[in-house]
Amino acid sequence: MVLCSKMLINKILLECHDNIYSGHWSEDRKMERIKTCAWLPSCTKDVIEYCHSCDRFQKANKATCKRFGLMIHIQEPSTPWEVVHMDWVTALPPGGDKSYNACLVIVDRYSKTPIFLPCHKDDTAMDTDLLIWNRVISHTVLFKNIISDRDSKFTSALCTNLHRLLGTKLSFSTEYHPQTDGLPERMIQTLEDMIG
Repeated sequence: MVLCSKMLINKILLECHDNIYSGHWSEDRKMERIKTCAWLPSCTKDVIEYCHSCDRFQKANKATCKRFGLMIHIQEPSTPWEVVHMDWVTALPPGGDKSYNACLVIVDRYSKTPIFLPCHKDDTAMDTDLLIWNRVISHTVLFKNIISDRDSKFTSALCTNLHRLLGTKLSFSTEYHPQTDGLPERMIQTLEDMIG
């Protein structure tokens, strides 16, 4: 292994990156190759800068997935029922006089108060909106923000238009990231523990 001066750094990077046998691989692979034969004082920084200045590298190492969006902090409410979380529990045994087999869980973000509304798995978006209106909104206040997963009952045109008319903002969590909607997920776990 050779300790390199600044004069040799560009020669090494040129040889390890632009040589026809080297290829335009990722920065990590390039650093591994350089570290086997030489030690550069600022190897990581130099390799990243060199790779990002190479047009062929940029084309060969394009991202294979969508760019991540910006994280948005959920603003804490100042009063009860201003912001609520909603989620479904659908794997329940039939129960009650109407053989309910699902439950809509609504949790107030301010007070952490849950509401469990028995319903059916095959309820439509209209059934869901009527259930929320008759059993929750008529007894509390109109929500300013509803946070839920991307269930078709919440993302339907009927639901989004209704909440737009009411002045309620619908916020949807990112797919496969239940952490955003963690409050109802925890309440669902408690409900399942109580039932089962």
